[in-house]
Amino acid sequence: MARTKEEKKTILDKVKTGLAAPSSVFVHFKGVSVGEIGDARKKLRDEGVSYFVAKKTLIKRAMQDSGVEGDAPDLEGEVAIAYSADADGDPTAPARMVYNIGKELGGERFSILAGVYEKAFLDKAGMTEIATIPSVLVLRGMFVNVINSPIQGLVVALGQIAERKTG
Repeated sequence: MARTKEEKKTILDKVKTGLAAPSSVFVHFKGVSVGEIGDARKKLRDEGVSYFVAKKTLIKRAMQDSGVEGDAPDLEGEVAIAYSADADGDPTAPARMVYNIGKELGGERFSILAGVYEKAFLDKAGMTEIATIPSVLVLRGMFVNVINSPIQGLVVALGQIAERKTG
């Protein structure tokens, strides 16, 4: 069914919003059931990631007008966009979530095509690299562990010295 100009303008605005986000991912999906897509959307929404499907012609038009640096990627097959809905949220979340859902569903059926990160187009390899970065909470935990490690070592050493003197 043909879309009206007003509907296309609304979709185009939504795509532009996705491209203006700190991070957005172009998602290839094929052979994924409605139930699986529903589950994927829920997982994405829970992490503050918006997901929608748009025609490639509208996506390409939005990419031309977006002001994003680099060469726009070629988009093959069915394409959806996942992007951080929250500007203050984790910028790696869209790529990480799409990557993890793709592993669950099978890489051929749901995968990263390319994306935009910090106002620059990245290819599949670049977005996959971003997808493997741990979440902000995990990174904070790792940082606290690094800071705590020397203090913990000192406490253990002082405890052993105290044991020797009392024993």
